[in-house]
Amino acid sequence: MTTTPAGPATPTPARSWRATAAACTTVVLWASAFVSIRSAGEAYSPGALALGRLLAGVLVLGAILLVRREGLPGRGAWRGIITSGVLWFGLYMVALNWGEQEVDAGTAAMLVNIGPILMALMGARMLGEGLPRRLLLGMGISFSGAVVVGLAMSGHGSSSVLGVALCLLAAVVYALGVVSQKPALAYGSSLQINTFGCLIGAVACLPFTGVLISEAAEAPMSATLNMIYLGVFPTALAFTTWGYALARTTAGRMGATTYAVPAIVVLMAWVLLDEVPTLLGVLGGLLCLAGVAVSRSRQQTGPTRGNPAGPVEGNRHDAEHQGARRP
Repeated sequence: MTTTPAGPATPTPARSWRATAAACTTVVLWASAFVSIRSAGEAYSPGALALGRLLAGVLVLGAILLVRREGLPGRGAWRGIITSGVLWFGLYMVALNWGEQEVDAGTAAMLVNIGPILMALMGARMLGEGLPRRLLLGMGISFSGAVVVGLAMSGHGSSSVLGVALCLLAAVVYALGVVSQKPALAYGSSLQINTFGCLIGAVACLPFTGVLISEAAEAPMSATLNMIYLGVFPTALAFTTWGYALARTTAGRMGATTYAVPAIVVLMAWVLLDEVPTLLGVLGGLLCLAGVAVSRSRQQTGPTRGNPAGPVEGNRHDAEHQGARRP
């Protein structure tokens, strides 16, 4: 007898609130990573820092996975896990750490923030997600704000061609990693997908083991603690909350949410590092937040035809996609 699965229920306010809280957690923790990377990067090279961060993340995620007894994700998840593990957890972290040593922080921020735009375009092309006007408008406003923040943060040093190329590479692999992870979340939980993705990223960074050991022997305790913090919070916790939220919305809207990071970085640098923001930096941060608000606002008009474009329709599309493919 063939059983027809029941249609997905409309997302409840409680579920929507949890997804929003998960996205906000990710954004705050990823913003804090910039402060920690600045400290740890003074003692650790890009590859060693990425490997140490991933090893700390694997230990935490693996322990939680064992306690929860979730086991392995479905077979259909492994393509996305491997791709996102190599690109996002591995190559992205090395390229970003390296690129930030070759260019000033403002230039790096402007270049890496191309990633969410690429994410939305790739999501529309590869996942069949819509490109609603509010999302495009919000991303345009936020990207303008990111550019303004970047100009406010930029130093007077020159940016090398290698540094620009590395930051652009980080933006591309970041977008590819997110888009490849999205389908995998239909076959396993966010904890499963990110645990094994982090493990694959750590394996890809194993060639830096010798460098990590030698640098750890000479690094100050503060730098090592920052590296561990990066693995536990911006990696283990933030990637898991990211996956939880990503499974309940589109890659484009999640990418737009990360434009809040520059604004939070400006605030954290003020509170934690006593770096008083300039008027230009404050203006850029406000533009970033305004763009996120526009991109995540609900369309007030009636349902559209064809591919879903609004947030509510997009969530329903994702639920159907997951319901049809989850084993």
